[in-house]
Amino acid sequence: MHDLEFDHLHVNAEDAAVNEIAWAADNVELTTVGIDIGSSTSHLMFARVHLQRLSTALSSRFVVVSRKILWQSPILLTPYRSDYTIDVDELAGFIGGCYPYAGIEREAVDSGAVILTGEALKRKNARAIADLFSEEAGKFVCASAGHHMECQMAAHGSGAIALSRGHNATLLNVDIGGGTTKLALVENGRILATCAIAVGGRLMVEDPTAGLTRVEPPAEQVAKALGIELAVGRPLSPAEGKRIAERMARLIMGLIDLRQPGELARTLMVTQGWPPELANKHIDAMTFSGGVAEYLYKRESRGFGDLGSELAEALRHALAHRRDLPPVWDPGQGIRATVIGAAQFSVQISGNTILIAKPEQLPLQNLPVLACNFTLGEKIASDAIADAVRAALTRADFEEGESPVALSFPWQGDPSHARLHAVAAGICAALPRTLAEEMPLVLLIDGDVGKSLGRIIRHEIAPDADVIAIDGVQLKEFDYVDIGEVIELTNVVPIIIKSLLFK
Repeated sequence: MHDLEFDHLHVNAEDAAVNEIAWAADNVELTTVGIDIGSSTSHLMFARVHLQRLSTALSSRFVVVSRKILWQSPILLTPYRSDYTIDVDELAGFIGGCYPYAGIEREAVDSGAVILTGEALKRKNARAIADLFSEEAGKFVCASAGHHMECQMAAHGSGAIALSRGHNATLLNVDIGGGTTKLALVENGRILATCAIAVGGRLMVEDPTAGLTRVEPPAEQVAKALGIELAVGRPLSPAEGKRIAERMARLIMGLIDLRQPGELARTLMVTQGWPPELANKHIDAMTFSGGVAEYLYKRESRGFGDLGSELAEALRHALAHRRDLPPVWDPGQGIRATVIGAAQFSVQISGNTILIAKPEQLPLQNLPVLACNFTLGEKIASDAIADAVRAALTRADFEEGESPVALSFPWQGDPSHARLHAVAAGICAALPRTLAEEMPLVLLIDGDVGKSLGRIIRHEIAPDADVIAIDGVQLKEFDYVDIGEVIELTNVVPIIIKSLLFK
């Protein structure tokens, strides 16, 4: 039975142990959970992520090579109390009950992300909800997704970004949730602009016997414009519901046309409107995501006491009667577009030309990464650098100086003093509160200029700045980073990258 017709090798136990150690050095498997608490619905997803060290020589960067969804929760209607706050106890019970259903112990979860979006962010206890899950899990990134960030998350999570990149196309992703509609214009996989309006399918909720049980201010504004009075306890006639849904659909269609908002739309916008220069932008196709998209693509037919179905029908009617519009593509994900994100870990080691002004302040944890689109020509304008930093803050819905952030950017061209000084001056000009309140000024650079840039800030622009300038790392929007303590013998620092992992 043992005579084989080819040369073979017997692997003993000692060799197997060595192989296992070698495999573990270059491979990491993590169990992650993503939790989305939104205006209308809340749900979560467990996944197993396999990360592998890049094969390039001496690389210390791990990248995701595969992900397997282990379990997806049912969709829970986000529970609200009578005072319109979110019922934290019911949410905690739902989340806690998902672990045994999934067959996953809490201790087995390596990382996770809690995302609060839309109307859920407005609740008085929104911060308490994020803190609840953060304290429970201990390893979570908790992000309150502002409107611009949610536009981007929906475009990524729905699959619109991948579609745009794969087809070299310009797409408009329209994510219609319970409280807001988020739009993202995407060209060849890159987001050009985003905007959002307080129009959604669950801004009002009706009970068949008790009448209206919840009415949000944006729904009142739309109804008032139509001469319809809304009040808790008052029944809503089918004709009134249809008129409100049709008016909401027209507001969304105005933004689909890339038009500047009219009077009613202006009062409902939760961001600025489209940049005027996009008015005649060619769009190859439209994609829809969010809960209302489930009705649009006919994946859902049940009613939930709201306007979701009526709004989808009004939109379908409007789209069918517009021959000038681009075709509608299905990006693959609807209601789960935002939650298709779980925290992943990726590890990098910095270059050794770094500057850490106050090494005793390390480690730092859960710093949001702002990807800055710097134009680094032969001559660099510091004003343009400052504008790019402010734009990155706006995209991520961060208020400068409220908490530390990490600026990420690639370096291109000659590292001359004049060019480095212009970048340093622009960054400092855009972050006055960060410097005044002595928060860490974290710069993560894909290039070998960390120490030089940090020295210019410390010696010439802001002598007291708590600068952490690290080079040799590659980051992107939606990353969060942990920065470890300096490894003295090599003068490098480990960087733990926690990304929102989009399908």
